Amino acid sequence: MFSPKNIAQFAEIETPFYYYDLELLKKTLEACANEAKAYKYHVHYALKANFNENVLKTIQEFGFGADCVSGAEVEKAIECGFSPNKVVFAGVGKSDKEINKALDLDIFAFNVESVQELEVINELAKAKSKIAQVALRINPNVDAHTHANITTGLDENKFGINSWDLPLCASVLRNSENIKFLGIHFHIGSQITNLEVFKHLCIKVNEFSAWFEERGFTLKVLNVGGGLGIDYMNPNNQIPDFKEYFKIFAEFLNVGPHQEVHFELGRALVGQCASLISRVLYVKLGRKKNFIILDAGMTELMRPALYQAYHQVENLTRIDVEKTVKYDVVGPICESTDSFGKEILLAETQRGDLFAIRSTGAYGEVMASNYNLRPSIVHVYDNEVK
Repeated sequence: MFSPKNIAQFAEIETPFYYYDLELLKKTLEACANEAKAYKYHVHYALKANFNENVLKTIQEFGFGADCVSGAEVEKAIECGFSPNKVVFAGVGKSDKEINKALDLDIFAFNVESVQELEVINELAKAKSKIAQVALRINPNVDAHTHANITTGLDENKFGINSWDLPLCASVLRNSENIKFLGIHFHIGSQITNLEVFKHLCIKVNEFSAWFEERGFTLKVLNVGGGLGIDYMNPNNQIPDFKEYFKIFAEFLNVGPHQEVHFELGRALVGQCASLISRVLYVKLGRKKNFIILDAGMTELMRPALYQAYHQVENLTRIDVEKTVKYDVVGPICESTDSFGKEILLAETQRGDLFAIRSTGAYGEVMASNYNLRPSIVHVYDNEVK
């Protein structure tokens, strides 16, 4: 990913910063768009993964829709060129203010997560003399076999409508004059690398689709969410296997001639297009532990502290050094969880060396904070580093 010429340029830039490879992003988007087109699938990009403005503008140029989980994300998507009729608004806790704003913007659909929310949207739409298009997000009780903190499709999760509430939902839908019921929506988790999980999801979607059809509802949209993971262990394996991913849904999902299949992909599209570049402040050698202290910390990349997530760590300055040492790579934040990895075998490191923390395009910059009064993280694009 990084050439010596890049590294020489990096040395002149104040660290830490996010480095975006927009060319890789375009290749990833093209691969996804081509595979989705083969099945006439609709893909919405999940803004929560990364809402960097250049990233968003690049994604919308490929014709993707937007999957938003806040009113501000809805507004940001439309500001960056996404068509309102390709914007969906999900989220378990939409406020009245957010719903009203989305109604004013005439978005494609709300992904509704509770019976009460369905009633609220109907009331707010009625007050504006509008018809709100909705899909019901159903909790399918499918185990995504991923980290517990990013699983969303089990009965114990807060997301979605449970199956036992569907009869009540059906009743509310029939009596809601300002609601247009488009279809059903699912999202079972994130960073899913076992594609067999999506086969189980298809079976559940088929069951719920049949349940509604049997009760006289016509479903236009089958929204199967996203969750496709990336290869954090091998960041140079950069583009996910979209062909196999979409093929599973083509084989196992029952789709009628009147139905559209929608996806909401985030990490798979942007995860590999960025790296966090940091500089070594200090090297502490000890009897039991050796520490590399970077100028980037959990305020710049939260995932390792929050999920114990793995990111490959590379010393860019000493790529040709043969002597290696095991280090704990940590940040400057006053928290013991401020760590990027333990016992990592790296080239013998010195103060001032440049480091790259790879695969940070998803849930990196967007989760940055000003804890410890840290300055806001900055970003650099590949076309700015020659």
